[in-house]
Amino acid sequence: MAGSKVGSIGEYIREQRTRAKISLRQLADVSGISNPYLSQIERGLRKPSAEILQQIAKGLRISAEALYVQAGILEAREADTDLQAAVRADILLTERQKQVLLDIYASFLKENEADGLPPADAEHAEPDQAATDEAEQAMSEPTRNGKEEVG
Repeated sequence: MAGSKVGSIGEYIREQRTRAKISLRQLADVSGISNPYLSQIERGLRKPSAEILQQIAKGLRISAEALYVQAGILEAREADTDLQAAVRADILLTERQKQVLLDIYASFLKENEADGLPPADAEHAEPDQAATDEAEQAMSEPTRNGKEEVG
């Protein structure tokens, strides 16, 4: 099992590097890791330490936590929402910017929870039928002398 994890971390690093559109040599340069060693990690021949993973994460501008989870160093957290996953995967944002966005998002979720909004249903809630009926009635009411009646 540990052997397959080593391979998966290498595959994950290669995938992230490809998505970032940087070469192996460029990643080696920006992360301060030798090109041959990085190549061995990507091919699953070497198991990188947490420190090496942190350097690779910095070079890829991704979360070190994501690499730690892939490598089996950390336990995976609760599954991200689509928004959280998108923020974490965005290569145009710095780690600090990603964390600020995720903190703001988390505060909105807590606020909604405090207001009694169900987390899963908040996005897909059906409109209030009374409000819908009232709006439809207001739109269909006749006007006097071609002008809307002001109440």
